[in-house]
Amino acid sequence: MEITKESLKQELDFSNDEQLKQVADFIDFIKFRTKFSQQTTDFSEFADLYQEFAQEDRELAEFGMSEYAETLNREDKS
Repeated sequence: MEITKESLKQELDFSNDEQLKQVADFIDFIKFRTKFSQQTTDFSEFADLYQEFAQEDRELAEFGMSEYAETLNREDKS
């Protein structure tokens, strides 16, 4: 069977709601897969983001540790 837009349209005309939902989900999946397969990966951008977030993580950890130490000191004094 040759697959054409017209033959697909005819198949869709005879499909029930559940089948149409499955077709729509599959079309979304194809669009998603196509979008990401066309992108080139720039690993230097990932490295820059990693460095940025690593610095933020260190700052948050240091802040959290100092706050934790203060809480412990307050509890010891109580």
